Amino acid sequence: MDENLHSPQRRLIELRMEHADLDGLIDGAQCRTPLDELSLRRLKKRRLLLRDEIARLEAELDPPQSA
Repeated sequence: MDENLHSPQRRLIELRMEHADLDGLIDGAQCRTPLDELSLRRLKKRRLLLRDEIARLEAELDPPQSA
């Protein structure tokens, strides 16, 4: 069971959930006045890093097929 907790598939799910949470935070932050530019930039940077890590894990789990 312990290996299931640390599986790449589970990590991918967790990253996708965190990415979705950040989307909500960013949307909310953009609607607020006054806009906190520094916090917004940090959230967007974290979201971008998550997207890159998600793409890396997806490629690792499902490598492209050769033609």
